Amino acid sequence: MPIEYEAKVLDIDAAAIRRRIATAGGRRLGEVLLRRFVYDVTPGDTSRWIRLRDDGSQATLTVKEIAHDGIDGTTETEVTVGDFADAHELVQRMGFRAKSYQENRRESFELAGARLEIDSWPLIPAYLEIEGSSRDHVVEVAGLLGVEAERLTGENTVKVTRATGSTWQA
Repeated sequence: MPIEYEAKVLDIDAAAIRRRIATAGGRRLGEVLLRRFVYDVTPGDTSRWIRLRDDGSQATLTVKEIAHDGIDGTTETEVTVGDFADAHELVQRMGFRAKSYQENRRESFELAGARLEIDSWPLIPAYLEIEGSSRDHVVEVAGLLGVEAERLTGENTVKVTRATGSTWQA
């Protein structure tokens, strides 16, 4: 299974991060509204789930599995699906029930071969995601932005939401 090399920088000043990305030579790719359903694979097991996501131009169905909260702690198996609503119906017919429906804004950038995303969610502070080709690549790109490795976390959005004290359920 492909390992996802990704880290978050929590509670960011989005405008300052945009400036740092530009100064470091990054380029803005655009902004989208993400819609997603999240389904439990096994009720009560938060280490593995199914995500159906639509970014306005493509829908994907993904199984995410977390071994640990590190930069390299998540594996992801993903396929593109033809239609968000039809895929949701199919997953439900397979016996999975959505535990949540979520929407957030995502602004995307590219810097030094890494994908950077500024995510804005309801009721939690904006955060930056850095996805690279390896753990070292993620740490290197964070350094280009002046972010120390100690500020990077591999925690998923559910844990981030809990850490902020928000009552919103990711």
